[in-house]
Amino acid sequence: MIDINYELYKVFYHVASTLNFSEASKQLFISQSAVSQSIKTLERKLDQTLFIRSTKKVQLTPEGEILMRHIEPAMHLIRKGEAQLLDAASTGGQIRIGASDTICRYFLIPYLERFHRTFPNAHIKVVNQTSVKCAELLKNGLVDLIVVNTPNNYLGNHTSTIKIRKFHDVFIASESYQELKGKKLSFRQLLKYPILMLDKNSTTNEFLHRLFQQHQLDLVPEVELTSNDLLIDLARIGLGIAFIPDYCISGDTDGIYVLETKETLPERELAVVYNEHLPLSHASREFLSYFRTDTD
Repeated sequence: MIDINYELYKVFYHVASTLNFSEASKQLFISQSAVSQSIKTLERKLDQTLFIRSTKKVQLTPEGEILMRHIEPAMHLIRKGEAQLLDAASTGGQIRIGASDTICRYFLIPYLERFHRTFPNAHIKVVNQTSVKCAELLKNGLVDLIVVNTPNNYLGNHTSTIKIRKFHDVFIASESYQELKGKKLSFRQLLKYPILMLDKNSTTNEFLHRLFQQHQLDLVPEVELTSNDLLIDLARIGLGIAFIPDYCISGDTDGIYVLETKETLPERELAVVYNEHLPLSHASREFLSYFRTDTD
């Protein structure tokens, strides 16, 4: 394989496209003698004559035409790549976010709207997964950042976390369990009723099971689903008592109410997490800045 500097091909392209050494030197911002010397060097390395030079004009040789057919599309591809990088720097580029359906619906939407207004040409990709799966996506480099519930035991050692919102989990029920209104129920008493909760692939599931185990109780849920919204719907029609984050019902308590418990439910937090050892796109850095500002 011949070792030839890219700059030599660049000079060749400009001379071949203009068929004028003087014009090529102007486009390249170098002297005409430097252009001539570069062409001579390229011809020597390839052991081919690329141009027919005369006092009146410059022409490509058959060998020069063959080379130009390959160099021209390559130069166009390089320019296209440069243009896309410059465009990404000015418009935000691409951002890949991992988050659960619940976090997207009840928390992320305003931030995504704000980002889209600021960078309308940026590409936003949202991958909906549980907080457990989101940690895996981040670890494998399939997303730039994730928004998850914490604590999350699946986050790696090389992650940086921005805490953005505190919340409490609550038990909710419908009027079908009207007799429980105003009563403070222990976890043991709650086990007498059908419990509706998120499935085993969620940090919420692990959190509640661990909480009951700390009180030497074995939690066997009646229903396990992947959607908090579905849990609310099932609780509303009286199928059981649902366990959900409080921000899911902040604006909609029609037909349901929050149960009081004797034991305190520990506080949890929403957090934005990214891999501190991987470079972030301009878009990702801009998006992260929203949360740093809001939490200052």
